[in-house]
Amino acid sequence: MSSLALAVRDCSTMLRRNLLHARRYPSLTLNLLLTPVMLLLLFVYIFGDVMSAGMGGGDRSDYIAYVVPGILLMTIGSTVIGAAVSVATDMSEGIIARFRTMAIHRGSVLIGHVVGSVLQSVASVVLVGTVAVAIGFRSKDATALEWLAAFGLLALFALALTWIAVGMGMASPNAEAASNSAMPLILLPLISSAFTPIEAMPGWFRPIAEYQPFTPAIETLRGLLLGTEIGNNGWLALAWCLGLAVLGYRWSASKFGQDPT
Repeated sequence: MSSLALAVRDCSTMLRRNLLHARRYPSLTLNLLLTPVMLLLLFVYIFGDVMSAGMGGGDRSDYIAYVVPGILLMTIGSTVIGAAVSVATDMSEGIIARFRTMAIHRGSVLIGHVVGSVLQSVASVVLVGTVAVAIGFRSKDATALEWLAAFGLLALFALALTWIAVGMGMASPNAEAASNSAMPLILLPLISSAFTPIEAMPGWFRPIAEYQPFTPAIETLRGLLLGTEIGNNGWLALAWCLGLAVLGYRWSASKFGQDPT
C-alpha cells in the first residue's frame, strides 16, 4: 500500500475508534447537547414575547428567527467540549503515549478526534435545528445556495473550534481540567449577538460582544438562513474560522509532538 493509503486507513481506524467511544458513552454528548436545547426553549417560551417586543418585533415568531442561528453555533461550542475531554482522557490514561510508539500515521490520532467531533457537531446541529423547526422556526427567504453556504459555515466553524478543543485537551492534565478550560466555548455565545442585538447593549460592553469569533459567525448564519444582508460579517467569520483552525492545529500538533515526561 502507498503511504497515502496507509495514512487514510489509519485515520479511518482512529475515527471509528472515537465514534465507537461516543456511541458507548453517550451521556457526555447528551449532557452537552442539553444546554443549547434548554436555552432555546427558555428564551423562546419564557422570554420570547418580551425580547421580541423590546427588539421592535411583532410576536414570538420574530424572536425565534433571531435566536436560532446563535443557538446553532452555541451547539457547536457545547459539543466540541467532548473532544477536549476525550483527548485529555486519552492523554491521562497513556494511550496517546502508546500510539506514539506504534507504526501508524502520527497525524491519524488527532485527525480521528477532529473528524469524529465535527461529525458529532453536525449531528447535534441537526437535532437542535429539528427542535427549532418544531417550535416554529422558518427560513422562507433563504435560497438553496444560502442554505448550502450556511451548512458550510457550520461545518467550518465546527472544524475550527474542534482544533482549539483538541489543543485544550492535549494541554490539560485530566478530563476535568479539559472540561473547565473549554467552558469559554459555551460562555462566549452568551456575550455575543446570539440573544440580543449589539446596538441594545451598554456602550462599554459592545466591544466584548463585537470583537470575538461568535458574533460575526452568528450574524453571517442569521443572514444566510433568513435571506438578509450579511455585510462584512461573512469575511470576518471566515477569517476567524481559518485563524482558529490554524492556531488549534499548530497547538495540537506541537503538544502531540512533545516527548512524554
